[in-house]
Amino acid sequence: MGPPAAAMPPKHNFCSHPEAKFSTRGLRIQEYLYFQVLSPGDIRYIFTATPAKDFGGVFNTRYQQIYLVPADPPEACGALNNGVFIEGQIALVERGGCSFLSKTRIVQELGGRAVIIADNAYDNDSSYVEMIQDSTRRTADIPALFLLGRDGYMIRRSLEQHGLPWAVISIPVNVTSISTYELMQPPWTFW
Repeated sequence: MGPPAAAMPPKHNFCSHPEAKFSTRGLRIQEYLYFQVLSPGDIRYIFTATPAKDFGGVFNTRYQQIYLVPADPPEACGALNNGVFIEGQIALVERGGCSFLSKTRIVQELGGRAVIIADNAYDNDSSYVEMIQDSTRRTADIPALFLLGRDGYMIRRSLEQHGLPWAVISIPVNVTSISTYELMQPPWTFW
């Protein structure tokens, strides 16, 4: 028996401009993609992530509001206890236990729109990891992003403190159009 319908995140595209197209094709690892947590309010910051180097898709749509669902178990190397909540949303998973590509494929098979893989070193607030294929000749079509461990930890901690099953985010965010961008970065991040 599945979860009650009221507990399920909606399965629709939250993009307010269906014609909006965004692409990360050609991004090098030193380039970034940004997303903003809208809820819960105590972590309403703009976070920086890096796209996978040689696998995964691109964001063809800007999601004004979409759920960021922490995977259970966090490493997402097999069946997820909350897999039903991933469909149509973005999964937050933790590095470790299996390849980045394996995690991305698991989220993709559950119908996730993208995966954000946070470093499992919770004190990492500055070093991005280059996510590469695992030499299995498998592919993934959804976007895969790497997030600093400190950022992933703080998002999960806030959700736990508030008893929330997911955060609401906007992704990707164009920070060049935000004059207060520097003020909107997490205070624990060195910049």
